[in-house]
Amino acid sequence: MITDARVFQDTFVPEEVVHRNTELTHLSGVLAPVLHGEPAETAAIFGPTGVGKTCCARYAVEQLRENSFNVRTQYVNCWQDYNRYRVLYRLLEGLDRTLDIHRQSTPRDVLYDRIREANDDPYVVVLDEVDQLEEKDVLYDLYTLSHISLILIANDEQEFYSNLGDRLYSRLTGSERVQFDPYSLDEIVAILDARANSGLANGVVSPAQMELIADRAAGDARVAIGILRTAARKAHRDGTGCLTTEIIEAAVPDTRSELRQKTIEQLSHDQQMLYEIIEEHGETTPGTLYEAYEQRCDDPKSRRSVRNYLGKMEHYHLIDAEGEKRARVYRLSESAFGAQNS
Repeated sequence: MITDARVFQDTFVPEEVVHRNTELTHLSGVLAPVLHGEPAETAAIFGPTGVGKTCCARYAVEQLRENSFNVRTQYVNCWQDYNRYRVLYRLLEGLDRTLDIHRQSTPRDVLYDRIREANDDPYVVVLDEVDQLEEKDVLYDLYTLSHISLILIANDEQEFYSNLGDRLYSRLTGSERVQFDPYSLDEIVAILDARANSGLANGVVSPAQMELIADRAAGDARVAIGILRTAARKAHRDGTGCLTTEIIEAAVPDTRSELRQKTIEQLSHDQQMLYEIIEEHGETTPGTLYEAYEQRCDDPKSRRSVRNYLGKMEHYHLIDAEGEKRARVYRLSESAFGAQNS
């Protein structure tokens, strides 16, 4: 019954992106100069999780590659590559110039110089989860290279810009902003229909069942596709030949648990430490949390960095925060993962 499991993977980019024409047209317009060998303005994509930001960025970049042999591209997830060295190394990988680079000994300035010298063709760089970067000066480094065009992806526009230094803020505040809003129920149904047509046999899931999945996903396409994937796997194992309401309802909490665990595993070492402290305390103030973090960490980050970490964990619905300043408390989120947009 599953004819192509790839269409349900998080990294899958469809041949046609559904219900994001306006955003894609905007983004493609920003990147258009690259096709003529000219640098594009920096594009800054903002919006909550599960609204198609990454998918659209990947799609737009793929369109560039299809229309020009000379455009080079690279995708960087700043949650995994969160410092200057890792970002520069990933960009060199995209240029196939890491053969004699030694991760433990090659100075990062050597990496940067090598990227600067590789200026024969335009290089479009997608920095996903860019607000996770711990050394944001690398953005300034890349911004000053005329052959590099940046696509920056983050959840919250105000939060992202507020954490930039003056030098970087003055340059990136003029970026072309592309805002993504949550999908409606009908839009989620259309996305599910497209994935089902590509990845499932005919008749496996009915229109009413796709509406049920869309309702449970509450505007988050990632959750919706995950529920469809989980339900299809269960139906395949059970040999039912098609989805049932019972299988779909059972897939909802399983999918949310799976996505929550994936998100926790993506957290940096410091973020995981903060998550564990909050879990142990049940509820904690910023002062108590930072004190416990300092005691456990050999090289603790600043209070400002910790606030940024916590903000990111809020965006991903891992923790909840209530109150302001000293009255603020943090606790693990009790809401079903991915259901906060409802």
